[in-house]
Amino acid sequence: MVQCPSCAWPSEPRLICPQCGAPLGVELDCFAALELPRKLALDSRELEHIYHEAGRRVHPDRFAAATPAVRQASLKSTALLTRSYRTLRDPVSRGRYWLELMDEKLAENNQRVPPELAELVFEVQQQIGELREAQNGSVNTLCAAVRERREELAGLAARTQEELERNFARWDGGAGERQDLVNELKSALSKIAYLRTLTRDVDRALEGTAAH
Repeated sequence: MVQCPSCAWPSEPRLICPQCGAPLGVELDCFAALELPRKLALDSRELEHIYHEAGRRVHPDRFAAATPAVRQASLKSTALLTRSYRTLRDPVSRGRYWLELMDEKLAENNQRVPPELAELVFEVQQQIGELREAQNGSVNTLCAAVRERREELAGLAARTQEELERNFARWDGGAGERQDLVNELKSALSKIAYLRTLTRDVDRALEGTAAH
């Protein structure tokens, strides 16, 4: 139980005091901060609406004349709310956060290329290298090939995103063994991370060519 800094009402940890509506300023997980059940499949518009509504209720401007304890609680609750929204609005960061909640945090320094992407990673990096070293006569041809590769990466990213969403649905529906779901989630997140990196490298290479 926590005590409201405004009315001293005892309450379960939550964003806002149920008695007086003041922010409680307590630490919560991202789902609890937004008063959401722990579900991975979220509607982005509904999430944004919840965030803005809750943000108005705890915003420091509403408590400018309150006691220092309430003002501090407002600042803490606003920061928590913003952090929670930013974490949950992106499916990838949401999936990473879910792993943390499961004590299965995806390694930050994991440099191992997913086996199913190894050949693609090599080919894309090779094409990027050729493009950067290209002379005027071959630039256009290489640019066209790299742009085609960019489209291939976009399609693969979309399919991997669908894979991630299917995993979310299985978590929410309780379908499958926990460790199998964890492994699937880690695999999808790892592939998306590498695809994003490859796409960024391709875009930079194309931008560098256009600058010349």
